[in-house]
Amino acid sequence: MISFANPIFLYLLLLVPAAAGIFLLARFARRRKIAKYGRPDVLAHLMPEMSKYMPWVKISFALVILAVLVILIARPRATGGLDDDAAETKTTRGIEVMICLDVSNSMLASSTDDDRGLSRLQRAKHILEKLIDKMTDDKVGLIVFAGDAYTQLPITSDYISAKMFLNGITTDMVPTQGTAIGAALDMAMNSFTPDDKFQKAIIVITDGENFEDNAVEAAKQAANAGIQVDVIGLGTPRGARIPLGNNRYMTDDTGNEVVTHLDEKTAQEIAHAGDGIYVNGASSSAVTDIDTKLDTLSKTEYERKTFSPQSEQFPIVAWIALILLVADCFVVTRKISWLKQYEFFSNKKGEQEK
Repeated sequence: MISFANPIFLYLLLLVPAAAGIFLLARFARRRKIAKYGRPDVLAHLMPEMSKYMPWVKISFALVILAVLVILIARPRATGGLDDDAAETKTTRGIEVMICLDVSNSMLASSTDDDRGLSRLQRAKHILEKLIDKMTDDKVGLIVFAGDAYTQLPITSDYISAKMFLNGITTDMVPTQGTAIGAALDMAMNSFTPDDKFQKAIIVITDGENFEDNAVEAAKQAANAGIQVDVIGLGTPRGARIPLGNNRYMTDDTGNEVVTHLDEKTAQEIAHAGDGIYVNGASSSAVTDIDTKLDTLSKTEYERKTFSPQSEQFPIVAWIALILLVADCFVVTRKISWLKQYEFFSNKKGEQEK
């Protein structure tokens, strides 16, 4: 039996009949245009290399590839038998962690004093990937924020999906610029499961420049609700310019280049108000320090579904997609010269079509 880790993506299969419909309309429009100049069977002699069948073969390949790619991102899983569940259910102990990741434009700036250094956003991804690797039995969710906050991944124990969503994060995901840490904290508090037995924590990873709301007050509210708030700061107090590409940097209304700094004071205040810790992201022990702090929370027993490596069908479907993509490169819409010697179809006049 086949199940899917991300079944919501299967709605994209609707693109297959949509693409097929567009192709049929295009072929119908092509026939009407050709008919304006004369009888199609007569005009066919003027286009000896055009094939009647190869465009259909080409579009069939394209539609199958599209369907396979949709199935690929939905992450198919197979079980050993028809009566088996799609996953093994085991009892484990853990906590719930919501990650709030700053995706404002300032996160494009270097995480070091060198403007050419690794961006704050990329360093944040590296830190969070290592942190997720340590969450063997915890539940994790992901929120991105700039001027507004959006849930990127609801609370889950599926770490593979968490990493997949994390790697796809960019500063373009939130249309409203700014840094609303308070809004992200409010959304995180409402994103946990309603089970009061779980110990909960929020990890905010930001450069600390908060302009939109009172993040310290939001952290206090989280602490009062029994939710720990930890903060990871990125950047340096000296600051860095925000790159726009092509050796250009962001400027303000007066034309001066914008320099964004790590506001450690605000970040520390947020962590203190949330009964958590502040860690500088440049520290080699940043992941260990946060993980150690999370371990102080008591674990709650719950049932978790896990999938064995053998049940994941992702590699098989990926190979099928790759083979089809390579094969599609060799499919052309004109007649194939080496097939002209064979007669597959013939019309009333005995002409061959390949």
